[in-house]
Amino acid sequence: MLKFVELCVSLRKGKIAKEGLHQYKNISQNTSIATIELVIRKFIQLSEEKVQEAQAKADQITLDGLDDLEATETPESILLSTVSGEQNKDRTDRAVVTPWLKFLWEAYRTVLDILRNNARLEALYQTTAHQAFQFCLKYTRKTEFRRLCDLLRNHLQNIAKYAHQPHSINLNEPESLQRHLDTRFQQLNGAAELELWQEAFRSVEDIHNLMTMSKKMPKPFMMANYYEKLTKIFMVSDNYLFHAAAWNKYYTLVKTQNKSVTDEEQTRMASLALLSALAIPVISSKDSGYEVDESKNKSNRLAALLGLSRSPNRAGLLKEALSKNILKHVRPELRELYNILEVQFHPLSICKKIEPIMTRLAQDPELVKYVKPLHQVILTRLFQQLSQVYTTVKLDFVIELASFAAPFNYDSATIEKFIMKGCKKGELSIRIDHATQSLTFETDLFATENKTVTDGPVLQSLPSDLMRSQLTRLATCLNTTVTMISPEIVEAKKEAKKAAFMKALVGMKEEHKAALERKAIIERKKELIETMLARKEKEEAREKALRLQAEQEALKVRLAEERRKREEDRIRAEQDAIRKTESLKLAESLKNKAGVELNDEDLENLDKDKLVAIQIKQLEKEKSEMATRTKAIGKRLDHVERAMRLEERPLLAKDYERQQKADLVYHEAGIKAHREAAAAKHAAELLLKKRMAKILDDYKKVRSDMEEKREEEFAQKREAARAKIEEEKARRVQLYRERKAENEARVAREEKERIEREAEAARRAVEEEKRKAEREAQAAKEKDEYEAQRAKLDAMAAKQREREAEIEARLAGPRTGSAAPVTPPRLVPSSTGGEKPSWREREAAKKAAGESGSAPAPPAPTGAYRPPAARSSEPLRREAPREAPRQEEPVPTRRPLFGNAAAGGGGGWRDREAAKKAAEQK
Repeated sequence: MLKFVELCVSLRKGKIAKEGLHQYKNISQNTSIATIELVIRKFIQLSEEKVQEAQAKADQITLDGLDDLEATETPESILLSTVSGEQNKDRTDRAVVTPWLKFLWEAYRTVLDILRNNARLEALYQTTAHQAFQFCLKYTRKTEFRRLCDLLRNHLQNIAKYAHQPHSINLNEPESLQRHLDTRFQQLNGAAELELWQEAFRSVEDIHNLMTMSKKMPKPFMMANYYEKLTKIFMVSDNYLFHAAAWNKYYTLVKTQNKSVTDEEQTRMASLALLSALAIPVISSKDSGYEVDESKNKSNRLAALLGLSRSPNRAGLLKEALSKNILKHVRPELRELYNILEVQFHPLSICKKIEPIMTRLAQDPELVKYVKPLHQVILTRLFQQLSQVYTTVKLDFVIELASFAAPFNYDSATIEKFIMKGCKKGELSIRIDHATQSLTFETDLFATENKTVTDGPVLQSLPSDLMRSQLTRLATCLNTTVTMISPEIVEAKKEAKKAAFMKALVGMKEEHKAALERKAIIERKKELIETMLARKEKEEAREKALRLQAEQEALKVRLAEERRKREEDRIRAEQDAIRKTESLKLAESLKNKAGVELNDEDLENLDKDKLVAIQIKQLEKEKSEMATRTKAIGKRLDHVERAMRLEERPLLAKDYERQQKADLVYHEAGIKAHREAAAAKHAAELLLKKRMAKILDDYKKVRSDMEEKREEEFAQKREAARAKIEEEKARRVQLYRERKAENEARVAREEKERIEREAEAARRAVEEEKRKAEREAQAAKEKDEYEAQRAKLDAMAAKQREREAEIEARLAGPRTGSAAPVTPPRLVPSSTGGEKPSWREREAAKKAAGESGSAPAPPAPTGAYRPPAARSSEPLRREAPREAPRQEEPVPTRRPLFGNAAAGGGGGWRDREAAKKAAEQK
């Protein structure tokens, strides 16, 4: 079998190897499992060796093809690059390496298909799966990785389907389940490394399903890896809520299980956990109908993957992080960021305080991914805090407050889009007035409670909160009043409570006795049921064992009979095939060589002997025909040759004479040309000799001078070289002595520096202890100062509430005394929501104000009429500071974002068309 596997790998016959391994597995799985493992391991090993050999061969071909290492491009490579985008290396790999890579991939799939759903071969199955994962990672095969994951997932689903088969895998066994979990964790790591996030999420679901089946939890380091991969998956999908929840689970697990974690690593994990929770968008998505159910199901599904009973939220994650004292371990700038966003209330300076922190976060490659969602959170907090202080603000003022460095700076269109999104989700209640370029924070007295607003820092209660708790406060006040007026009601409640306690004490003993009796009866029934179930299971197991034994014996008999029949049929079929093949070959030779026409019916009816007789007869016929044809051809050739010689004889003498004359002319012309060339050459050489004889004496003199000069130069150079050698010897001796002295000095200096470093380390340790004590003292001092400041602010707030109560009491006195009933004016609904007076009423009010000499009253801030009693119950609000335009400089007019302003906006479309026509005429 090993030789068969070697031949299949050498010839790259994957299908034949697959069929052979399937048959060998069916034969040997009941007798020798070790041989199956040996053959399959050999098959995988040979396939991997072939891939390595092909890779080495491709590299060698690439190196051999480089004739000139300095030449970057050859004409052939330039010409090939114009018609193909591939390089030489790519073409070589495709021709040499790719076929073996395909074969290795098919080998892995074949082995996994053979070993699936077999408890005896389960260890080898998991090992092969790990090798296949490493193959995909090594060669970056993303498509094959997806197919491998689907294949393993399909095998896992089929385990329950084929559970009745012998030697099937039982996932209730801890060892099998642990092997599958190890494989799925390996799959998760591979998907994360290849950045296949959808496949990674499916792997997480597979791991979760296996963990729910397991009776014991996986190892802590595996769960830490599980949560870390979930953080990456949720970050890629922009799901910041579950990304923060995964970081929270990871931090909790590492902190509780790994006691040897360093302070630097703990600070990094704590910072990431806190920052991921702060980056969760405050404005949540609120859909309706089917989308709500779908989003809820998805959230519950993701929460189950994290081991949570319900879907997390931003406030819960922050509260859980604070309960673990996470602020103590995070970086200082993140601690300051948390205080600014979640504790302190400063709408006018929130962006300026956070901008340096965001700059530092943008410089950290690990934290830069949280900068964009944090800007959304900051903008949300800005609007929430402004809504608690102001009623109306200018849009330019908001843009100035929300100023950040590029590329996170906001313009009016971006802020308007953010406001519209928040209003659509129901988290903000803001109206934009494009005519005045202002924002109005509306207050709905009957609005439902908004958790995202109450989660952040709150300066004062909103009117809707006061309206929502009005009945509760009234009920509490009435209950206190009734208790003070009628004390007998309290006494009656106390007596009823005491009687109920006495009655409960009397019936407690009887209920306890009855509960004990019920418990004993239930225990006896439970023992009886367990005994019956054990007996029944034992009987079923014995019957199952007998049935399996009988089935195995019948299976062995049937398999032996089928093998015998198959062997007989195979031998018979081979004999018939051999006879038929020989007959077909003989018939084809007769048809091609002899031209004998044989149809399909003749081929089926004729056997080999008849075909041989036909062949002999045809050969004799061809032999006689060939002899007759040869005799006729020889006779004809004899006559032709005799006629040609008779015609040729008188022409031979004339041709000989013509050839003699032509040779004589050619010979004479050649002799004449040779003599002329020799005479010209002799004359030229005599002339050259005469010219050169004039300079012979000068040549000899120059030559002797040059020889003497070169001898002198040679002697000088020899003396200079000798002197240079002596100088170099002296220099090297001096250099050796200097190096020796330097080494001795360096050893002494290093010894001295070592002593100084040890002294410096001891001094630094003492200083570090001192600084630590100073920091602890400083922290205690800052905490005391903070508590004192907080107490001072609480006292100021209490005084402010007392002062507001006094003001409201003074205002309520005149109203309740002599105020006439107020008749609200007739209001018309506006196009933007709410109500306001009609234009006729506004004109009448202006005329009345002009006649009486008093200015008309300003409209209500929210655009709707409210009675004085409702206005008096609201907290005092102040308008945003508006800077008046200077007298010496004209105030620039700002064009509204949509449409024209109410006054001075530049005219309508008719005015613009008229101005355009006038400009064209000019």
